[in-house]
Amino acid sequence: MTWEFRSDTFTRPDAAMRRAMAEAEVGDDVWGEDPTVHLLEERAAAAVGKEAALLVPSGTMGNAIGVRLHAGQGDGLYVRAHVVENEGGGPAALWGVLVRALAHPRGMPDPAHLLERVPTPEAAQDPHVARPRLAWIEQTVGAAGGAVWPLDHLRAYVAAARERGLAVHVDGARLFNAAVALGVPAATLVADVDTVQFCLSKGLGAPVGSVIAGDAATIQRARRLRKLLGGGMRQAGVIAAAGLLALERVDRLADDHANARELADGLAACARVAVDPAAVASNMVLATAARPGDDAATICRELAAVGVLASKIDPRTVRFVLCSEVDRAGVRGALSAAAPVLR
Repeated sequence: MTWEFRSDTFTRPDAAMRRAMAEAEVGDDVWGEDPTVHLLEERAAAAVGKEAALLVPSGTMGNAIGVRLHAGQGDGLYVRAHVVENEGGGPAALWGVLVRALAHPRGMPDPAHLLERVPTPEAAQDPHVARPRLAWIEQTVGAAGGAVWPLDHLRAYVAAARERGLAVHVDGARLFNAAVALGVPAATLVADVDTVQFCLSKGLGAPVGSVIAGDAATIQRARRLRKLLGGGMRQAGVIAAAGLLALERVDRLADDHANARELADGLAACARVAVDPAAVASNMVLATAARPGDDAATICRELAAVGVLASKIDPRTVRFVLCSEVDRAGVRGALSAAAPVLR
């Protein structure tokens, strides 16, 4: 038996979702004639409190579009997030945008740090300076174990960005995990930002697809950029049908969070790894090799041999991600199987 903790991207559509996909009413979406895509985009926009939304094939494409909507060649993007390390250098490769990385151990820079790093509008007139255009927020922060931006911190950070004249984009790949963790609507978390991308896959369980949302004029521009990037899809209603069902299942993310806490408690009792259960904010658990000379790759390999699949995120840290593929009984089974490896 195996237990899948490598990522919530391994979620598989269940029978109800497959049936919805098979029965979806479809049309050519590039021609604007797919009714199921239209319905998904309307509901997705409403879910995040924006005027309009656009279905895209992936979160990476949604983020690439998000960059170009607000910044272009020679402009500056201020970020501490997934888009820097894990999206193929897209801002520079696609658009000539200069990435200005911000330091923060949990991926949530302080507003004061942003103000310190970004030139004032007056200073930005200097032709030597890359024009500051865009501030970036990742919600939740995957590399920090699913850390969630507190609402007050988030609002202060957006306010600091506005003080410097920056647009704000949210990479909300797991936005709904953050909303469930904080007990607020997703729309509350993005009320003050310009655009947001969120994944229908991952914990929401659709097999493919993401959404970018913003005001109507911005999303019309996004539609052109999607075409430019090759993201226009034909009978995309079969994808949108899964996304519609995914949006109805947001509340079940609370189960993943609870299961992550139970897993963290169990791992914390294992001598080979160090785990802080109090640091579990959503659906991820980070476990650090506790023995000198031990490493994450070795731990992952030995866990895989007993059916427990996890991922290395740095030389000493193993990440476990909870999703619908592992329920509460699965967590307990995985802990039992992992015990001889980790103790």
